[in-house]
Amino acid sequence: MKTKKELVIIVDDDMTNLTWARNALFGAFDVFTVPSGEKLFALLKKITPSLILLDIDMPVMNGFEVMRILKRNKNTAHIPVIFLTSTIDYETEVKGLNLGAVDYIAKPSSRELLIKRVDLHIVFEKQKRELLKHNLSLESEVDKKSKTVHELQNTILQTVAELVECRDNITGGHIERTQYYLRLLIDFLLEHDVYTKELNSWDIDLFIMSSQLHDVGKISIKDSILMKPGKLTDEEFEEMKKHSLYGVNIIKRIEENTTENEFLRYAEILACSHHEKWNGRGYPYGLEGEKIPLHGRLMALVDVYDALTNDRPYKKAFSHEHTVEIIKNESGEHFDPAVIAVFLLHEDEFKNISNDSRFLESQRMKERLSMEMIKSTMA
Repeated sequence: MKTKKELVIIVDDDMTNLTWARNALFGAFDVFTVPSGEKLFALLKKITPSLILLDIDMPVMNGFEVMRILKRNKNTAHIPVIFLTSTIDYETEVKGLNLGAVDYIAKPSSRELLIKRVDLHIVFEKQKRELLKHNLSLESEVDKKSKTVHELQNTILQTVAELVECRDNITGGHIERTQYYLRLLIDFLLEHDVYTKELNSWDIDLFIMSSQLHDVGKISIKDSILMKPGKLTDEEFEEMKKHSLYGVNIIKRIEENTTENEFLRYAEILACSHHEKWNGRGYPYGLEGEKIPLHGRLMALVDVYDALTNDRPYKKAFSHEHTVEIIKNESGEHFDPAVIAVFLLHEDEFKNISNDSRFLESQRMKERLSMEMIKSTMA
């Protein structure tokens, strides 16, 4: 099978030089010759060469002007250009290279040298294109795998979080609703320029995803306490409070076997701080005010809002209005006043989510599927 030769275009206004260059390359390449830049651009509308040999000193349009036009056009910018010229000095060479030329060849030149230099640059350009194509393919493959890993990771987290919900007798998609509430709250804080600098330093998507683990420590709480329908005794409540530190310990154990530190760092902070109170009377450490990480202050609000507006074993759901009144009265006590001020400006948006029948139905469906999955693994 006959191998297809690479195509080279030679541009020179001197017919003697054109003939010499064509004869020198003949047999090694397919060669087209044109006497001017204008003729070159007319030819480029029909064919795309592997390389262009370009004279500098030409009337009407010199080689530098031709080069500028070639590089401005996305269809010709990639074509390697070698200046084939008798005018070589330092300034001319630098100017040509700055415009994008890949090489200079003085004329007259030996046939062997001309063929070797042209072949070298054609091979180099092909390798460069192959490398770029390979890199783009790798990037695409990495993106696909990263997306798959991310989706798998999120699915596992959802299953673990929903398992905690099932043990805790919490129904109706508490985890997913609090994620929606967190994103809403962050958007509104940014809109009102509240804690903007700190929020902009976060990876918001990772933070939202990590919130699924805020109560993971409840896995370590006894069923007799976690699922008790009535009020807990003082001793039982002290045991229940330990779920924050249990959660931290669980996440730290995961950290020992993974490199995903940023995601787990968010999860650890949330597990440890979402029951702290602004007035310092929360747990596990009794932190006060802004000593409580902002992550935990935001989670505290959305966690309480969702708990109050939904049924629990020990209470019926409160109305949105009653819940807002309770939260308002706890500003500066349980909650960060700056966060509550923004929440109160947008409390209707929170009500819309909690009352959205489509959202609630999707949560019920997810809950049923999750329960079926858990039952099937335990069968």
